[in-house]
Amino acid sequence: MKIGSPREIFQGEARVAMTPDSAVQLKKLGYDCVIETGAGKAAGFSDDAYRASGVEVVETAAALFATVDVIAKVRPPEPAEVERLSSGKTLISFFYPAQNKDLLEQAKSTGANVIAMDMVPRISRAQKMDALSSMANIAGYRSVIEAGSNFGRFFTGQVTAAGKVPPAKVLVIGAGVAGLAAIGTATSLGAITYAFDVRPEVAEQIESMGAEFVYLDFAEAQDGAATGGYAAPSSPEFREKQLAKFRELAPEIDIVITTALIPGRDAPKLWLADMVAAMKPGSVVIDLAAERGGNCDLTVPDQKIVSDNGVTVVGYTDFPSRMAAQSSTLYSTNIRHMMTDLTPAKDGKLVHNMEDDVIRGATVTYQGEITFPPPPPKIKAIAAAKPKEKAKELTPEEKRANEIAAFKAQTKSQVGLLVVATLLLLFVGAYAPESFMGHFIVFVLACFIGFSVIWNVSHSLHTPLMAVTNAISGIVILGALLQVGSSNWLVVILASLSVLIATINIVGGFLVTRRMLAMFQKS
Repeated sequence: MKIGSPREIFQGEARVAMTPDSAVQLKKLGYDCVIETGAGKAAGFSDDAYRASGVEVVETAAALFATVDVIAKVRPPEPAEVERLSSGKTLISFFYPAQNKDLLEQAKSTGANVIAMDMVPRISRAQKMDALSSMANIAGYRSVIEAGSNFGRFFTGQVTAAGKVPPAKVLVIGAGVAGLAAIGTATSLGAITYAFDVRPEVAEQIESMGAEFVYLDFAEAQDGAATGGYAAPSSPEFREKQLAKFRELAPEIDIVITTALIPGRDAPKLWLADMVAAMKPGSVVIDLAAERGGNCDLTVPDQKIVSDNGVTVVGYTDFPSRMAAQSSTLYSTNIRHMMTDLTPAKDGKLVHNMEDDVIRGATVTYQGEITFPPPPPKIKAIAAAKPKEKAKELTPEEKRANEIAAFKAQTKSQVGLLVVATLLLLFVGAYAPESFMGHFIVFVLACFIGFSVIWNVSHSLHTPLMAVTNAISGIVILGALLQVGSSNWLVVILASLSVLIATINIVGGFLVTRRMLAMFQKS
């Protein structure tokens, strides 16, 4: 079978779904690769580079669609491209089926199978195919670079001979993949970075990257996590508290990067006109949700505007395309991983297994039927915490009854052990010689006394292991001292060696303890 990528016809799109490197990997899966001439030029991949990787270069998109079995694209197909599909062919691209109902119906009528890369479920196994995250990561990084090019000062604070330069203050709204990428880039450039998200579990991620999480003083706990790893809509009360916090921060913030999106909905308005008006002249707002209407009131998709008070609002929708080489590399890798799952035998034969959670979730049309929306994922991206059951408070009578029952059970076990031990001693005494019994009684008492001495040692200044080993060494010294006065020279030598070795162990234990305590003392 053949897999091919046509040149993107969407205005301004510079990405390509197949790179020379990904083509090499696809060939290892058993596929022949085809590319339309000039498809990778805007991303920095020449036709010669594809030919060097063993890719066939065809002159027109029509020839490519007629030749290949699997078409890999970046942008959703135009109606003219869908017309070129036919039964038995497979299209893999961004598709956005919820927003493109007519395109979905047209794809269904062709009988082709369509896999939407934007519908890959956000579960652990599918992370390698998560093209939305790949592109969001690039958009988050690029948003900070774009902010820097429109901001009139340094990100990092500096003290120079010409004066002191304060660091820029950056607020990132939404700590998804794009938000975290923006946070990481802003902090690495030296900005004081703040971040907000409706999902409380991301606070640790934000703080681990060097940013400060913006907490709300809200009476009711608000958990904005939803199945699939996306944020859920907030309650009206929470939204009002959220906007009030943003109004409080607006005069201090130099750069605002908004990334808040909810699948299948228009972008929520979070940075309102009055907040822009409260910002200092020269401040910048980068709206990564511009394609879905924008999080900022003043956002104009695909344009950069300047507000009346001198705040620059950037509403570009092509941030990944502005880094086409990197975006194409990551996206083509996502495509290659999808093809790996679709080719389990690595024999160049596509197996569209609708029992596979990832393939089923991403498939929007299959064999002339619309399969969107998919069933919900079996595994949540963020598992909800199970409420802990409170321990039942016992009444004084129940506590007393439990104590009596425990005492009776302990007494019963101890009496049973004593009876068994007594019977055993009587049995041994009935047949063993008198001298053995004398030594045996001394041995039992020594074990009992040794156990009591060792396990009752306090380890206030030791580790428990050190305390026990020192106690054992102390018992060894005591026993050895009792044998030093023996008339047998061998016993005297062994006893002396025992005293020496046990003493070294005890002294070493105290020296180690002294060093450990010194670690916690101020010099």
